[in-house]
Amino acid sequence: MTLKGKFIFAVVTILTLSYGLLLIYTSHLQNRLVIGQAEQQARMLYKQILLTRQWVADHQGLFLVQSETTRPNVYLNEPVMTTETGLMLVKRNPAMVTRELSEYAARSGLGWFRVTSLRPVNPGNAPDAFEQESLHSFSKGESEHLAIDRNNDGRVLRYAAPLITETSCLSCHSEHGYHPGDIRGALSISIPIAWADAFIETNNQTIFLLGLLSVLTAAAVMLLLFNRLVARPMHQLAKAMTAFPEQAVEALDLPVAKDEIGRLGTSFRALCQRLSASQQALAAAGEKGFRAEKLAALGQLTAGIAHEINNPLAGMLNCVKSMQEEPENLDLQKRYLPLLHKGLKRIELTMRQLLNYGRVEPLQIHQVDIDMVILDCLELLGHRLRDIVVNLDLRFNNLCCIDSEAIKQIVMNIALNATQAMPDGGHLNIASREENRLVVLTIEDTGIGIARELLDRIFDPFFTTKEVGKGTGLGLAVTLAMVQRLNGQIDVQSQPGKGSTFIITLPIDRQCLNSENNNPSLRD
Repeated sequence: MTLKGKFIFAVVTILTLSYGLLLIYTSHLQNRLVIGQAEQQARMLYKQILLTRQWVADHQGLFLVQSETTRPNVYLNEPVMTTETGLMLVKRNPAMVTRELSEYAARSGLGWFRVTSLRPVNPGNAPDAFEQESLHSFSKGESEHLAIDRNNDGRVLRYAAPLITETSCLSCHSEHGYHPGDIRGALSISIPIAWADAFIETNNQTIFLLGLLSVLTAAAVMLLLFNRLVARPMHQLAKAMTAFPEQAVEALDLPVAKDEIGRLGTSFRALCQRLSASQQALAAAGEKGFRAEKLAALGQLTAGIAHEINNPLAGMLNCVKSMQEEPENLDLQKRYLPLLHKGLKRIELTMRQLLNYGRVEPLQIHQVDIDMVILDCLELLGHRLRDIVVNLDLRFNNLCCIDSEAIKQIVMNIALNATQAMPDGGHLNIASREENRLVVLTIEDTGIGIARELLDRIFDPFFTTKEVGKGTGLGLAVTLAMVQRLNGQIDVQSQPGKGSTFIITLPIDRQCLNSENNNPSLRD
C-alpha cells in the first residue's frame, strides 16, 4: 500500500470509528431519554389514577344510569341502586373506574393500566408474570417496579406501584381481611414506546448518512491536500533523485515550499553538491593513483628497457669504433651504416612504446588491431618473460573501435602480475576472440594462484599480497577502472598453487566516432 493509501485509510478509519462511537452513544442516550420520559409519564399517571381512585372512594363510589353499555358489577354487594323515581343507577367502585379509564386510554394510544392483586376478587385482575414479580417485590419493601417488555406493536414500558389500603377503602375491602396500611394489590401501567424506537431509528439513519457523507468528504479533501502538499512534492523529489547525477545539481527541479518536504529538497540539493565535489576529488585522486601505478609498472620495466637499448648500443659503438679506425675504408662504411640505422630504429621503437604506455590522456576511440596491441605489450615485457613460456591464441583478427592505450594498460597490468606470480618460470597463455559483438581476452598463468578468501579484495585499491617495495596494490584496481570506463567486465578464476585466469569482456563497434565527447558511455 502506498503512503497516500495508508494515510487516507488511517483518516477514514479514525473518522469511521469516531462516528460509529458517536452513533452508538447517541442511540444509547436517546434510548435512555425515551425510557426516562416514559418512566416519568408512568409515575405521573400512577399519581393521577391514585387521586381519581381516592376521590371515588371518598364519595362512596360513582353511580351511573344503567344502560346497555353500563352494566352492574357483579362483584359488589350492592351493585344497583333505585331512586324514588324508579331510575336504576349502577355503582362504580375505584377498581371499575380504573378499568374503564384504562380502556379509554388504550383506545387513544396513550397506554393502559389496571388493578391487580395476588388475591383478586375479580379473576380478570389476576396478575401476569411481571405483575407477580412486582407484587412480591412490594412485600419486600420496594416502592415501584419497572421493566421493558415487548408485544406485537413493539417495546412497552411496564410500571407497577403498590396500592395501600386507606380507611375509605374498608367499606369494600374490610370483608376481605384488609386493614389500613396493608398492600392489597398494585396498579400496573403500560406505556408504549414503539413510536420512540421508530424515531430513534430514523435519527440513527440520519446520523449514519451524515457521518458517511462527512467521512467521504473528509477523505476527498485529505486526498486532494495529500496530493498537493505531499505526494506531488515527493514525486518531484523522487524524479530529481533519479535524474542526479546525469543532470546537473543546479538544473534539478526540487520542491521549494517552506515546509518539511521543502527543507528535505534543500538538504538533498546540498547533499548532491557535496557528492559532486567528493566525486571530483575522488576522480582526481584516482587519476593520480593510475599515474602512480603506471610509473610503478614503468619502473618494473626498466631492466628490460635497458636490455633492449644496451644491446643495439653496444653493436653501434663497435661499428663507430671500427669506422673511426679505418675512415678511408668505404666498404666498411657501406657494411656498418645499415647496421647503425637498424640499431637506431630499434631504440626509437622501444622509446616510442615506452612513451605511449606512460602517456595519460582521455579515452581516444579509433580503429585498433587488438592482436597487434597484445604483441606490442609482450615486446615491452620481453626481458621479464625470459623464463616464461608464452602461448598465444589470437583469433580476433579484425579491426574494432576502442582505445588502444586502455587495452595496452589492461594487458600490461595483468601480464606483469602474472610474471610476478611465476618467479621460477611457468606458462603464460593469452587468447583473444570475438563473441556476440564482444571482444573476449583471456590471460592465464600457472603461478601461485589466489586464495579463495582474497578473491573479493584483489580489485581494492592498495590491496596487495606482495612484499613491501614489490607492489603498490593499484595494478588490478587500475585495470578494473579501465575495463569499466570501456563499459566492460572482468572476471577472475583462481586456485592456490594452480594459477589464475582473468577474462576481460569488452563491447566493440565497427563504426568509430570522431571524439570521445560524442560517446557519453565512454567518458571518464
